[in-house]
Amino acid sequence: MFTGIIEDIGIVTDLKAEFDNLHITVRSKITSELKIDQSIAHNGVCLTVVSIENDTYTVTAIKETLDKTSLSHLEVGNHVNLERAMKLGDRLDGHIVQGHVDQTATCISIKEENGSWVFTFKYDSSLNNITIEKGSITVNGTSLTVVNSKRDTFSVAIIPYTFEHTNFNTFKEGTVVNLEFDVLGKYVAKLVELNS
Repeated sequence: MFTGIIEDIGIVTDLKAEFDNLHITVRSKITSELKIDQSIAHNGVCLTVVSIENDTYTVTAIKETLDKTSLSHLEVGNHVNLERAMKLGDRLDGHIVQGHVDQTATCISIKEENGSWVFTFKYDSSLNNITIEKGSITVNGTSLTVVNSKRDTFSVAIIPYTFEHTNFNTFKEGTVVNLEFDVLGKYVAKLVELNS
C-alpha cells in the first residue's frame, strides 16, 4: 500500500529486456535505504527490488505490467516518481494507493495559471473507470484531486512544490502516464455494473 506522496525522483540508468520482461535500473537518493524484495512504486507501479549496487537498484516488470502501464515507454535518462510502501502508524497524507495501475492516459493540455499548472488527461472510458469532481486520482504515483471531471478526461491542478518534486515538470502534450483510480470509486462502479 502507498499514499501517493512522492519521496524521490529517480533516474533510469539502464533498461535490459529478457524474454518478455524488462529489468529497470534506477539511480535514487533512497537506494541506500532499500533492501532486496522491497516494494517500491515507480510512476505508480508497484515493483520489487531484485538487486542493489552502489546508488542504483534494479526492478523487473513482466509483460502484463508492460502491457498495461507506461513503463514500456521508458528510456535511459527518464525521471520516475518513487515511493516506498507506507509504514503502519504513519500519517496517510495522500489517499490509499495500491500501486496497481488501472490504465494509461495521455496528457492533452498543460496550462500555466499564475503560479500553478493545470494538466488535462484523456483516457479510454470503455474500461469503466471513472473520476468525480474533488475525488482522488493517482497520476504516475502522485496522489491528486480531480477537477473538471468528464467521461473520458479530467484535470488536476499542480502546486509549485508538486511540480518541482515529481516528474510532472517533464510532461508535454502527448506524454503517456499511469492512472490508478480511487479504490472506493472502483468498488462502487463495479457494484453498479453488477446491479444493472
